[in-house]
Amino acid sequence: MIGFLTYLVKANGAFPAAEYIRITMQLTHAKIVPHTEQLTAESAELHTNLVIVLGSTSALAKLPFGGLLRERMRVHGYELGSDSSFVTDLPNRFGTRVAVVLVDNNADAFKRLSVARSLIATHAQAEKLAVAAIGMPAREAMLEALVAAALAATFPLPDYRSKPDKRRLLRELHVYGTERPDFARTLAEAKGNNLARFLTALPTNTLTPRAYRERVEKIAQACGWRARFSGVKRLASRGAGAFLAVARGSPERDAGILHLRYSPKGKPRATLALVGKGICYDTGGTNLKSAKGMYGMHEDMAGSAAALGTLFALAQLHVDFTVDCWLALAQNHIGPDAYKPNEVVTAANGTSIEIVHTDAEGRMVLADTLHFAAAERPTLLIDFATLTGACVNALSSRYGGAFTNRPQLMEKLIGAGQATGERIWPFPMDNDFEKELKSDIADIKQCTLENEADHILAAVFLRRFVGDVDWIHLDLAAANHKGGLAHIPSDITGFGVRLALHLALDAGLLPARAEAKTHRE
Repeated sequence: MIGFLTYLVKANGAFPAAEYIRITMQLTHAKIVPHTEQLTAESAELHTNLVIVLGSTSALAKLPFGGLLRERMRVHGYELGSDSSFVTDLPNRFGTRVAVVLVDNNADAFKRLSVARSLIATHAQAEKLAVAAIGMPAREAMLEALVAAALAATFPLPDYRSKPDKRRLLRELHVYGTERPDFARTLAEAKGNNLARFLTALPTNTLTPRAYRERVEKIAQACGWRARFSGVKRLASRGAGAFLAVARGSPERDAGILHLRYSPKGKPRATLALVGKGICYDTGGTNLKSAKGMYGMHEDMAGSAAALGTLFALAQLHVDFTVDCWLALAQNHIGPDAYKPNEVVTAANGTSIEIVHTDAEGRMVLADTLHFAAAERPTLLIDFATLTGACVNALSSRYGGAFTNRPQLMEKLIGAGQATGERIWPFPMDNDFEKELKSDIADIKQCTLENEADHILAAVFLRRFVGDVDWIHLDLAAANHKGGLAHIPSDITGFGVRLALHLALDAGLLPARAEAKTHRE
């Protein structure tokens, strides 16, 4: 890998502003070529690889080679359906490899994306690919799913093997029968997701808090974002005792909060604040995890990667609102200075916290980070965190958990998951849950030892630090799903970027310009 990807792997290196071009290019390798015309026999002959999605079996008749496909399916005893595709080679000059599948017109976004991932996998080594959807009322949605799946499948994740698998990268993706002049939104989402997945996949000795910060600061410089870092000393002066309790165990004092800001041209109509948990490795601290529980904890920074990926995608789209991104970067180490159960620490908003379990470190670093983000009075605050095993137990790794201090947003959250294929389910935060966190010696307990409804108690704990700002908390149970999820083929899913763009752009959560207020009001 060269350019941006090489830079992300290496600890140091020059990063001139011209590297912005490489960032945007290498986060997706494919050039998308839209065609308003429908697929024909002549256009099919231009491609060595072709994917076709049909809305009904009768749609086969609309294909210029539909009779041939129908006969071959009959010979092979294949019944067209959405569970598997029919793959064959056309008798044209290129011997075009074509994969055909039937998708119910009532299929939701998750089904469309899942089918798209399966279809794209049949052309894993294609440098040039064409896609078409025929006989479908939801044709544009299906084509978008195919583009999203292709951009995810062809992005290389970190590979340190001396002899990595040889693979070709998709260079051109032709989309037939689309009315879109481009796929800018899908492309931006893919870049943000690919960035999130790449960072999350990096090993813990490569992505330390210091290295993470330095990489992101270079990206910010290239992209024209403002970047400010509050290290241990600065956080101590601001009274961030919750964050610093977790950072104490690290032998290197490289923890801190990195604040990034994208500012639009002209007066912003609103401010979106994104907060991400960036625990680069989680041993569990004094309450040490088991070997099985500790393996894979380099991915405990996936929330920060999703927040950063969302910022990157929104900036690519040149949105007309400010985007603040706060990354809580630290490691949860065991050591002589590590924080311990029964300590009492004080957060930046003055809340005293009784420590119960040191493996509940995520809510500690988020507490102070959320307080600082909320103090800026954003229009909407969204945080992303691989926060609790309880959320995985409740939902599996197929869904993410959602919480909000605005109950009227519950239906919009469910709708956002359904619309994007990054499915989420909301949980309650009724006030009577607070009694479980009542402490005899501090304002609040960090958690309980019983672990009952820990995902809810974690959200109840965090609510104390956001004040009256509109807030959505995403517990990313789906950040890693074996075999991939929806359109994403890797275990590491980058879950949250596509969802957050919908919340920011489509859900009506940010005011229209006529109603806008400055984020300082």
